[in-house]
Parts: sequence; C-alpha cells; structure tokens
Amino acid sequence: MTVMTREFYSEDLNDPVKAAELVKKQALAFGADAVGIGNIDRWEGSPTQMDPRQIMPEAKSIIGMVFRVNRGSMRGIEEGTFFSNYSAMGYGGLTYLYMPMNVINTSKYIEDRGFEAIPYGHQSDWRAIGGEGHLGKGSVPVAPGRAAPDVMVHLRIAAYLCGLGEIGLSKMFLSPQFGPRNRVGIIITDLELEPDPIYDGPQLCNKCGACVKACPGQAFDPKNMVKVKLAGHDVEWANIDCDACNIAFRGAKEVEEEVPAEKQYMEGRNTVPGSWSPFKYKPSNLYKTGQAVCGARGCTRACMISLEARGVLQNKFKEKFRRRPAWNVDWENPPAYPKDAMFLEQEKLDDAD
Repeated sequence: MTVMTREFYSEDLNDPVKAAELVKKQALAFGADAVGIGNIDRWEGSPTQMDPRQIMPEAKSIIGMVFRVNRGSMRGIEEGTFFSNYSAMGYGGLTYLYMPMNVINTSKYIEDRGFEAIPYGHQSDWRAIGGEGHLGKGSVPVAPGRAAPDVMVHLRIAAYLCGLGEIGLSKMFLSPQFGPRNRVGIIITDLELEPDPIYDGPQLCNKCGACVKACPGQAFDPKNMVKVKLAGHDVEWANIDCDACNIAFRGAKEVEEEVPAEKQYMEGRNTVPGSWSPFKYKPSNLYKTGQAVCGARGCTRACMISLEARGVLQNKFKEKFRRRPAWNVDWENPPAYPKDAMFLEQEKLDDAD
C-alpha cells in the first residue's frame, strides 16, 4: 500500500474560457446554485476597505456563487409555528457551514492546479467597518496605502459584478432563480477567467415597495436612495436604518416606557416583543447569529411573494407561498393555546403573574 493524495495539475487552466467553464462546473457540483465570474477591473474605484485587491493585489478574477435559501425553511415562520429552521438552515447553517464547504472545495480545485484562491463568505467578524461602511477604531493599517484589517468585500455588490443578478430596493441581492431567497459566497483568485456580462435579463426589482411596507422595523427610507456606479452601471437602493433592522429582526419592539429588566425582550434594552414575534423573550442564537425571528418579513418574504406573483423567477412552485392571512400576535390579550397543550408548573405561574 502507498499514501493516496489528491492529483495536482491534472488540468491546464491557462485558457481563461476553458478554465471558467471547468471552475463553474466544479462549483455547481460542490453545491452552488448559480456561478458567475467578474474580472477584477470591475472593482476599480471601490472604497479601499471594500476592495478585494487589498487582500490579493495580483487578483485577476472574482468568482461569485449563489446559494438558495429553501422556500420551505420559511414555511414555519409564515405559519407562525416553527422559527428555528430558517435561522438554522436558511441563515446560520447556510452561512457558517454549507457555503464555506463549497467555497473551500472550489478554492482547493483551483489551488490544485497551481493558482491561489481565497474562499470568502460572511465570516467577517473582524472587519474594520460596520454595516454602514464606517471605519471603526478596532485596527490600523500595517503600511501607508493599505486597508485596515479586516477588509470587507461587499458580497451583494460582488454578486452583481459577477453577473448573477440585481440589487433591489431593499439592498437585498436578487437572483433570477430565487429573487432575495439566497446568500452569496465568493472566491478571489489570481487565475484569469473569462468574465460573464453584467446581468441584463428580465427586470427583477420594479420598486413595488412590498419590502418597505412589510418591514416590521420600518428600516427602509425609499426617499433617501443610496446611489453607486458599478462597472459603469448606475445602481441604487433605499437607505437602511441598520439599528432599526437589528432590533426588529430579532423580534423586538423598542418602547419609551421603562421595562423592568426581568421582562425585557432583549436583555439590556428597553424592549417588548413585537407583534411579529410569538416569543416572550428573544430566543437564543443559532450558529452564533441566526436569530431571524422576523423571518425577513419585508426584505425577503414580501419581495419573494411579489416576484413570484409577477412570474419572473426561474424556481417556480406548484403552490403560492402565502396561503393563509398573515398573522400578528396580540400581546394585549391572553394567548389561545391548543386544548392538548401541556405546561410546566413554572410556566403556569409565569402566565398567572
């Protein structure tokens, strides 16, 4: 017997067209739902802290990959009965387990053939800037002209620059396959690959405002648009109040009156459960984050319903998603539990208080 190992240089990737085809096929085989490629020149003019060339100055290509969120993972939230599946399978598990395996394996495929590849996903906890793009005080550049660690490549913009779809009014990335029901992973590489054109297919976002109307935190301001130029194309989305999103996303409603510490929905914040949460207290995190109690009510579910009604998405279903009236919890009145519900004694006491 002898040691077995992977094969190196089994294929020549020096032809950009052939290499792009091979890499895409591997990414799909590893589990991506769509793959596109953008050449590095499309990132010209990027903010320094978001420029992939700060990570790999010799980069030639960015490989963008779309990973679907199963429509079924949102079913329990739509019915108001099963919330953890979306947080675990459609959010945390997809972000922290499934996507990394794909981008790592696709990167290994490239590196086995002599080119460097950086697997990159949502795992950016050390990033130097926040969600609004402001530089914090957590790190410093190691030399003049360098970005402060860590660089945050804007994944939705990357997906756009790789030709995978549009950025909607909600700033959500919309793919022609799934609309907003997807997440994005990328690979930065010094392998030259034939780029795909910027998406020019059927219009996805028609600025219907469904996302704005349904957002429980009213986090979107469509009268205050963010406008950017990406590879010569004008792209815009509504300005987002990230703090309002962060609170509502977890199912919380901030109130002016003082809430006793033991009754706060979110510990340390003057909050009560919103009508979009059936929980007395914020559920524990899954995969470190994954606490999407609102179930992306506006930015994903309402948008998806609108796109499906227009018939513009490729992933079609036999039945429509919303089959019953949308629910809201009335926290002013006692809940109506099923007749066969069984309670712990402590919970009985808590309900009696």
